[in-house]
Amino acid sequence: MSYVDGFVLPVPKKNLAKYRALARKAGRIWMEYGALEYMETVADDVQPGKVTSFPQSVKLKKDEVVVFSWVVYKSRKHRDSVVKKVMADPRLANMGPKDMPFDGKRMFWGGFKPIVRF
Repeated sequence: MSYVDGFVLPVPKKNLAKYRALARKAGRIWMEYGALEYMETVADDVQPGKVTSFPQSVKLKKDEVVVFSWVVYKSRKHRDSVVKKVMADPRLANMGPKDMPFDGKRMFWGGFKPIVRF
């Protein structure tokens, strides 16, 4: 079965075009190194919850929007191999925290093993 990395982050609305450009560049690189799927989505129907929610999880500010993204791989081993290559790619060398069009301190991510798939 496959393996999935998931990401949730807040992006200032004024930086959404810049984020999209960065995501397109990163997506091409991930796919070049073997990712099976790369998806970046922006919140469209996401409401604050009573206990927790996407907006609350990133401490969303009034001028921001939630981005939910994922990358699919063949397996955890495949993911580790792809990510190692991506992180070593010189095209991403200038993408440090100061270059990001969002607050990386409020981003969260993780790797997931699918348990149901159709």
